[in-house]
Parts: sequence; structure tokens; C-alpha cells
Amino acid sequence: MAQNEEKMQADQAAFGAHYIDDTIHADKSSRTAAFIKKFLQRKTAVLGLVIILFFVVVAIVGPSIAPYDYTAYDYSNMLSGPSAAHWFGTDHYGRDIFSRMLVGTRLTLGVALSSVVVGAALGTVLGLLAGYYGGIIEMLVMRSADVLFSFPDILLAIAIVAILGPGIINVFIAVMVFTVPSFARIMRSATLTVKNSVYVEVAQSLGCKDNRLLFVHIFPGTIQSLIVNFTMRIGSAIMAAASLSFLGFGANVTEPEWGAMLSQGRNYIGIASHMVYIPGIVIFVTVLAFNLFGDGLRDTLDPKIK
Repeated sequence: MAQNEEKMQADQAAFGAHYIDDTIHADKSSRTAAFIKKFLQRKTAVLGLVIILFFVVVAIVGPSIAPYDYTAYDYSNMLSGPSAAHWFGTDHYGRDIFSRMLVGTRLTLGVALSSVVVGAALGTVLGLLAGYYGGIIEMLVMRSADVLFSFPDILLAIAIVAILGPGIINVFIAVMVFTVPSFARIMRSATLTVKNSVYVEVAQSLGCKDNRLLFVHIFPGTIQSLIVNFTMRIGSAIMAAASLSFLGFGANVTEPEWGAMLSQGRNYIGIASHMVYIPGIVIFVTVLAFNLFGDGLRDTLDPKIK
């Protein structure tokens, strides 16, 4: 009899565990479906996502499908306009602009994405620590962020590159530095809200260590704010990186970075306007796509917006 009762209790416990797991899984599935449905209703956000995916694909396969060598000079075909042979025309050295745009997509997006990823990681950790511990840590992080916020992003980036010197690596560092404070401030605010939740208090009462509380219980509750800010900052990073290259602080003139191409083309805008318009339009469309996508994510994730 005792064995039968133990077996029944074990079966009931197993059934309860399976039921809870199935309920959690069903709840997650329903929330995911609701999120996708709500996001798809925002046509501009969907358009932004499609454009982003297009440029990501171009960044991956661009160098392999470029019709010409992006470094090849053709002095007999300089400053020619768009044609069947050269879809985007050629530059002042006769280089194919379409090939350079394809190759430059990886460089431009790579710098922007990597700088925002690193800046987001640093800012997230600082924001979590500031919001959770408070006190001297919060004061140091927030006052440092206030100092960086006192400078416009592009001026701060120019100052950093002026100190470190020109180059694509230093552009990455400059964009990363001015990205950190925005994530630190947002994550600190989100942490202050989440750490007062019931499930966090329960975890504390059970003796969870600070590391587990921060990264297992509190951090998942702040991901919404992190994702929205991340997508919005990528557009700013692309603009900043292109601006630095345009001003001569970024990529080398031989590299097919969009801002550097725009800078070279400005000297020929009167006789070969395609050298300016094409990279300018591509930069505009890319930044707009990330902003539209970020706005759509924010509206979709905000429970106050129906």
C-alpha cells in the first residue's frame, strides 16, 4: 500500500510538472503569436524590416556578386553616369560604384552593428549594476553618463577620433563610447522597475545571489527596453560612422565605406552627381529603415498602445 501511494504521488507530481511546462509553453507561444500579429499590422515597420534584411543579405553576399573589382581603376571610363555596363556609374578613378556599394555594405553595417553591440553590452551591465546596487555605483555611472550626454553625439565622436587618430577602428571606438550612456540610463530605469517585482523579492527571500538575481531574474524583464533602444541606435551609429568618414576621420579613401564615397563625390557634384546621390540615398534609406523598425517594435511592445 505504501509503495502504491508513493507511486501515485510521484505520478501526480510528474503530471503537475508536465502541466506547468505545457502551460508556460502555451503562454509563450500565444504571446509570440500575438506579438507577430500586432507587429505585422504596422506596415511601415514591416517595410523597415524587409529593407534591413535586404541590406544584411547584401552585406553577406555583396563581395562575391560584385560585377567588378572594387579597387580596379579604369582611366578610360572616369565619371561616367549609370549605364548597362555600370549600373551606378563610375567614380573619378573609373571604379564601378555599384561594386563599391556592394562591398561597402559589409564595412558600413559591420562598424555600426559591432559598435552598438559592444556599447549595448557595456551600457547594459553598467545600468544593471547602477539600478540594482544604487549608492556610489549609481552616482558614478549616472554622473559619467551625464557628462557624455552634455556633448552632441557627433561632436563627442569627432573629439574621440581626433585624440585617437583617423581610422575605421577608431571610428568603432568613438561610436561605441557615445552609445554606452544611452543604454546605461535606460537599463538603470528598467532595473529600478523590475527589481521591485514580486518574483524578484521571492528569489531574494530564497537566498539567490546577486549575480543570479541580476542576470537570470532582473535582466530578462528589461529586454524589451534593450531591444527597442538597440534598433534605434543602429541608425544613429550608421549616420555617425558615415559622418566621420565624410569629414576625413574614418575609413581610408581607398575603402568603399559609404561616408567616404560621399565625401569623394562632393568634389564632382556638378559633373557627376551620381557619385553623391547614390551613396547619400543608400545611407538615408538604411537609417530610415532602422528607425521605422525601431518605432514599430516600440509600439508593438508597449502595452499602452493598442
